[in-house]
Amino acid sequence: MKPAKGNPKPRPRAGVKNEQVLAERVAAAMMARDKFSQWMGMTIVDIRPRTATVRMTVRAEMVNGFGVAHGGVVYSLADSALAFACNTHGKVTMAINNTISYPAAVHVGDVLTAIAESDGETRRLGYYRVTVKNQKDELVSAFTGTVYKTKNEHLKSADTTEKLADKSAKAAMPAPAADTKGAK
Repeated sequence: MKPAKGNPKPRPRAGVKNEQVLAERVAAAMMARDKFSQWMGMTIVDIRPRTATVRMTVRAEMVNGFGVAHGGVVYSLADSALAFACNTHGKVTMAINNTISYPAAVHVGDVLTAIAESDGETRRLGYYRVTVKNQKDELVSAFTGTVYKTKNEHLKSADTTEKLADKSAKAAMPAPAADTKGAK
């Protein structure tokens, strides 16, 4: 982008900050309702528009009869990272096709990190890849997903992007301290 005449620097793209605020709000709302990801012990480590990083630790009850993590555990982590990433634009978006490979075994105690990133999109479809690595930075899963974007919004239409930024700033402020005078 060329700077405007007399303006020494190009201005940042309009809406970039609001896209980040929207991504954070949608991911937080989704995680608050996602009992399965919570039960699995997943945490969102980083969220940006069309990108998510999700982490979990493999527990003893997650292994199969061979003593390694069940493939469904790793798949679930990758699928959740995909869900958080592909919904950051604010439209309810769902997977319609996924594939996964398991190049290395996963063991109890492994800390797995899934990074989901957009490879491109059309008006209704999105294409994502998710890599899952262990604490040694070894690739344990390669996952690809195709998603369908519905017309449904995650957040109420009254939440304009300007209001999103305002609400996010207010939410980040600490709560006032409780009045403890006279309390025993």
